[in-house]
This record gives sequence, C-alpha cells and structure tokens, in this order.
Amino acid sequence: MPKKNDIIEVKINSLDFPNKGKGEFEDYKVIVKDTLPGQTVLAKIAKKKNGVIEARLNEVTQKADYEIESKCPHFEICGGCSYQNIPIENENKIKETQVLNLLEKAGISGFEYEGLVTAPCTEGYRNKCEFSFGDTEKGGALALGMRKRHSYYEVVNLTDCNIIDSDYLCIIKNTVEFFRNRNVSFYHKARHDGCLRHLVIRKGAYTGEILINLITANDLEFDLNEFKDMLLSLNLQGKICSILHTQNDSVADVVKSDETKIIYGQDYFTDKLFDLEFKITAFSFFQTNTKGAETLYSIVKEYAGEASDKTVFDLYCGTGTIGQIMAEKSKKVMGIELVEEAVKAANENAKRNGITNCEFIAGDVLKKVDELNEKPDIIIVDPPREGIHPKAIEKIINFGAERIVYVSCKPSSLARDLAVFEEKGYKAVKVKLCNQFARTVHIETVVLLNRKR
Repeated sequence: MPKKNDIIEVKINSLDFPNKGKGEFEDYKVIVKDTLPGQTVLAKIAKKKNGVIEARLNEVTQKADYEIESKCPHFEICGGCSYQNIPIENENKIKETQVLNLLEKAGISGFEYEGLVTAPCTEGYRNKCEFSFGDTEKGGALALGMRKRHSYYEVVNLTDCNIIDSDYLCIIKNTVEFFRNRNVSFYHKARHDGCLRHLVIRKGAYTGEILINLITANDLEFDLNEFKDMLLSLNLQGKICSILHTQNDSVADVVKSDETKIIYGQDYFTDKLFDLEFKITAFSFFQTNTKGAETLYSIVKEYAGEASDKTVFDLYCGTGTIGQIMAEKSKKVMGIELVEEAVKAANENAKRNGITNCEFIAGDVLKKVDELNEKPDIIIVDPPREGIHPKAIEKIINFGAERIVYVSCKPSSLARDLAVFEEKGYKAVKVKLCNQFARTVHIETVVLLNRKR
C-alpha cells in the first residue's frame, strides 16, 4: 500500500484546470501538478485521502509525444509559465478541454460553442509584470524575477523570457546590479526584515511609455535618486515616463501601497485600444495583453449586440475600457470599480476620448449596484479571478437586463457563477474562448446570457 513520501510512477491521462495532471496508481486516483497528458512521471506522495493521492512531480521519465524544446532557459524552474514546451495548438486544445469540462460539471449545457481564438501576440505580449526580489538559494546572491516553481521563497534571476518585452530584461538586469553593488537586502518573508520587495514594470504596447514602480519596506538602504538616475541612463526601446516608489510594510507577499511617491515624471502611462487612448495608473487594472484585449473586446462587443438607445452597465470596469468601447452606440454606460484610482482614470479617459455618455463610480459592486437608479438593457461583468460575490449576483439578476455578457479569466469561478445565473432565470447561449495568456495556464472566456422568457 502506498504511503506518504513514496515515489510512484504515474501515466498522466488528463489535465484539470489550472495545472492538475490526473492519472492512476493501483486503485488510487493521482493528482500531480505541472504535468501534461501523455507524460509518464515519477512523483512523491504528499497526501493520501479518500482514494486520492496528491503527489509532487519528481521527474518526467517519458515526455508526451507532442512536446517540443522550450525557448526559455528558465522554464524548468520558473513558476511564470506552464506551456513553453508544447505547440500553441496543443496548449489551446488543453485549455479548451478544461473550460468545457468545467461547464459540463456545473450543469451548463445547450449553448453554442464558438471555439477558441488565439491573441495576435503570443511572445513579448505582457504589458505588466510583477517581479520579486529574493535569492536563488539560501544565502545566495540577490535575485530579481519570478518565484521558483514549488518554492515559497526562492527566486529565478530572470535573464531571458519570451513573454515579456526586451526592455523589461534590461531594467531587471541593471536593477539587480545596482542593488548588489550597494549590498541592499531583500525583504525576507519569514523573518519580516529587509528592504527590497517587488519591482513592477508596465509598458504601453502602442505608445512605448514605461512605468516603473519599486516596492520596498519602509527602511530604505539606498538613495532613490541614484536609482532613478540609473534607470534614466538605460538604452531602452521605449521611454520611461514614470518612476514610482511604493512603501509596503504588510506581512503579506503582495504588491500593495502604504504610500506611493513619484520619483520621476508622472503617476501613470498611456496606451491605446482600438482608436481610444487610456491613462493607466500603477494599481489600476488593464488587460495584460493589449493586442489580445482588442480581440477579446471584439467578442464582448459582438455578444453585447445592438446597443443603440440602450443603457449598459460595465461592472468591475477597471479603467473603463469595455464601457468606453461600448459607449459609441449606447445611450448611456454606467461603470463600477473597487479601485478608486482606476475610477478616477476611467473618468479622465472618457473625457480624454471625448465620450460624454459614460459615468464611472468607485466602490464595491455588491454595495454600489444599490445606488444605480438606471435600468440596464445590457450588463457586462468582468470580475476578478474569484468571480462575483453571491449576493452581488442576486442584485445583478434583479435588474432584469435582457442580456448579460460575462468575461472571465478563471473558468472555475465562471462555471460556479453561471450555475447561479441559470438557476435564477438566465440561459448561457454562446461561449467563446480567447487565449491571450499564451504559455501560462490562464484563459479568457466570454459567455452570453439571455434572460429566459
């Protein structure tokens, strides 16, 4: 009988979202993360319960027949990507199967499945990255990059990456050298001491404008002006328009602000979607793949349908991208977003683009929908990964809109929420996928819901 810490050999038969490989060993079902269907692996048993073994990947002894050589030198250890070692067509098929399986398990059926489209950019596409400071091993040199796969502490010192812009690599390389030369410490998550926490880089795909935000604990061990001068001296393809410093003394390993100051330039950068220009601040949401977002929002606009003389609610609106795209042929657009600086940017963006029929409100959707006096004809929801709060779903349903377009970056949350919508009077009639997160486990899904009559 297998027991904890035993090494077992498993043939991976399928892959559940997001990256849970499934196989069998003796009479047990086995789950091994970061594997692919068709692989044979050696895995170490971590947990065994109710006939299910959870095991940690030890070694791939036989590759799947569709695997290819990864272009990334960090792929084996980096936690940023999952599918560098397979063709994009196989990646698309895996994601498609995962989403459809989740919808089926949630009882969502009878819809028209319109397939999967791939974003026009699958390399160098990320317009935002959050990098962590740390060390590559205990006591090692300062590193800056992504967390290592299966590691809570260690960091991959990024020297190459084919899903980010080359300017990011230049900034990372010189930032690491700057702090190594000054022996500046990184913030240690277990001891809660040290200085350097994260480096966030955002770049406009169309404008080339770059925003850099350095996140540290409060006790600085270096001169911020020297750091600014180093960055401004770099030979980049884009142009730095913003250098920020954010102080964060929270225990959680997340990018958040106790205080953010401008070190150089302004507190935002700009980018474009279609023919609209958007001001994007450090902490506001904007789709990670700009050109992929144009593909995604074209689907949203198609599913929303004829909007002439109709009122549209854009819930979880971020910087107001979807709302402003819908505004051209709508009577009125009302948007709600939790992040105040994003709402400020959304209203400024509408003014910048000459749009007068959009209004964006700051606050939690759960509470703010109670303040909307308009009756919507179309509702568009693009919630964060955890989905929509159950009570907020009830309120959204109570508006009685003829059409709801649900945009989701996490299909498991989507499937759960769709079951509620269908139980309460709506029907999923169309589903389409957009892979704008190539090489990662993530996928965008767009669903059209019509009110049952």
